[in-house]
Amino acid sequence: MRFLPPAAAGPHAPGWPPGATAARAARPVRPEPDVTTGLHRPHWLTVPLQAAVVALVFLAMPGVVLLNFGGLWVLFLTLSVGFAAGAYALLSWWNTTFGLHGDHLVVHTGLVRRQSREIPLSRLQAVDVVRPLLIQVLGLAELRVELAGGDQSEIRLRYLGRRSADRLRASLLAHAAGLSGRTPEAPEWPFYRLRFGLLLGALAFRIPVLAAFVLFLLLTVAGFAFVEAGVLGGMVPLLLGLMRGFLGPLLRYTDFYASLSPDGLRLRYGVFQARMQTVPPGRVQAVRIVEPLLWRSLGVVRVEANVAGYVGERQMDSSTLLPVVPRRLAFALVDELFPGTDAARVALHPARRGLSRNDALGVDDSVVVTRSGLFCSVIDIVPHARTQTVRLAAGPIARRRGVAAVEVDTPPGPVRARAAGRDLAEARRVVDGLVERGHQSRSSTAGPERWATRSAP
Repeated sequence: MRFLPPAAAGPHAPGWPPGATAARAARPVRPEPDVTTGLHRPHWLTVPLQAAVVALVFLAMPGVVLLNFGGLWVLFLTLSVGFAAGAYALLSWWNTTFGLHGDHLVVHTGLVRRQSREIPLSRLQAVDVVRPLLIQVLGLAELRVELAGGDQSEIRLRYLGRRSADRLRASLLAHAAGLSGRTPEAPEWPFYRLRFGLLLGALAFRIPVLAAFVLFLLLTVAGFAFVEAGVLGGMVPLLLGLMRGFLGPLLRYTDFYASLSPDGLRLRYGVFQARMQTVPPGRVQAVRIVEPLLWRSLGVVRVEANVAGYVGERQMDSSTLLPVVPRRLAFALVDELFPGTDAARVALHPARRGLSRNDALGVDDSVVVTRSGLFCSVIDIVPHARTQTVRLAAGPIARRRGVAAVEVDTPPGPVRARAAGRDLAEARRVVDGLVERGHQSRSSTAGPERWATRSAP
């Protein structure tokens, strides 16, 4: 069972079989431990799962070489490796505990080298529940906790029961908001559900995908027409590129659903790896709205963000908030993420000089907005309270021409707010204004810690 939105998860949802309510009520449900109190271990199925994975890897790699000694030897060695891996997994499982102590998450791990981590939940940046296909079948889930503090700050709990993972996620978010860990899970309201047809069409209706597909067809026809096997040297990279650029996102974002909740933005998506991502309020640092050339006729865009806590590969993996969405809903999400803003109404002033005439810059009391790109339009939106550095950049040639670029830095991510081709005097005025607005916004805006228990300023 994948993650379902609230409207589709209950017995009154469309397509629910008649009589399913009574059958479900009569079905015995094994209660799972209350993970909000005391110390707990991962689910016991973690032990045989790890042992089976090690045995399969051995059978697929060294086991193939050992086939020359006979099938019984391979079977004996595989079972031996499996039992040894199971014993190690059992001891590791027994020495792995986690629990909530006050507003801290305490995790003890390690068999030979004991490691204890006590994490203040005020530093919590995001909570994800991930369920690969095999884990879905077993009724398990992996809980990923993102913290402020760099690439080594991620906490992974593998694997918990599905209901235990959901309950622990809600408890962690409640603690981060300054509430009791036993606070019921916050309600949510539907925001956007991505139709499969729109996702399929938008992913296919891109210049790189269309060009790669046409070239692949031409090479296929040429190979059959001239009986030339050399075309495989071009077909294989193109096929791999299509799988990465088209099939990968298609499987990743199928069943995509976004909802808004007091504890943040909730995203559900995925087929072979179902994922529920929760970004608490105040963790989104900047937003990018990407509109490829061919998407303009469809009226859809992609929304990306710099999310505090995600770094490196995890940042690139979790930066997309809405993969395909109508343009008006993209700006509506920006206004929800940054309360008090109206990014769609910020007046954009185009560059006055140079080759960057599609570049534009707009500033109001809440955000700075930049636009760039000719074939792929990119709009970067950064709240003044989230700016870290404001720079005026001008090389020797640009200085001779009297132009400069205004650059706004935020925490790591895809957003790179930069407005080029500005008059030098105008760029200086913009930089001074952004510094002043940033100082005022930060002095009047509280941080994201314990947001639910703060009094309004």
